[in-house]
Amino acid sequence: MEEARIKIRIRCRQCGEKFVLRGRRDKGQINTGFKQCLCSNIDDFEIEENL
Repeated sequence: MEEARIKIRIRCRQCGEKFVLRGRRDKGQINTGFKQCLCSNIDDFEIEENL
């Protein structure tokens, strides 16, 4: 059975940039392929899942 795609909102806590992406839930984690913000931040994000 194929997992449903979910909508994710990511906000950078350093510069405030916002991203809306689609991802898949895999073993309890959400995978969107997102790696880093435009300001080179790689780990300080606010992540919200929208169903």
